[in-house]
Amino acid sequence: MRHLNQTCKLNRTTSHRRCMFANMLKSLVTKEKIQTTVPKAKALRRYADQLITLAKKGTLAARRQAIAELMIRFNTLTPKEQRAVKEGDTSAYNDDRLVIAKLFDDLAARFANRNGGYTRIIKQGYRVGDNAQTCIIEYLAD
Repeated sequence: MRHLNQTCKLNRTTSHRRCMFANMLKSLVTKEKIQTTVPKAKALRRYADQLITLAKKGTLAARRQAIAELMIRFNTLTPKEQRAVKEGDTSAYNDDRLVIAKLFDDLAARFANRNGGYTRIIKQGYRVGDNAQTCIIEYLAD
């Protein structure tokens, strides 16, 4: 019996599922809209809403928890790149740093007055090949 088991396994191992959700969350934060299957979107909604809640806290501990959830690895910057970053040039950053910046700066400010329900799932048709029902999961424009 599956009492108190709330994780949707999606026929994947734990490590594969964790990496898949981390990649989907990064894409969702950067593009704010992704297309996927309905079971994946329903499972992803839980993590996406928790990520916004962490971003709204804005503390260092919340930032570190979000980094761990997204499985982000920071590249080390050379001293020349560090000087350029202090002047405002963020071209030396990898995409993961920009994901955290967007999450804590833009999305947290957008949902500051909202108490939950930050994502929307819009069902689409069925995918050619395996006939899986697809949908779009997106952050609300609020």
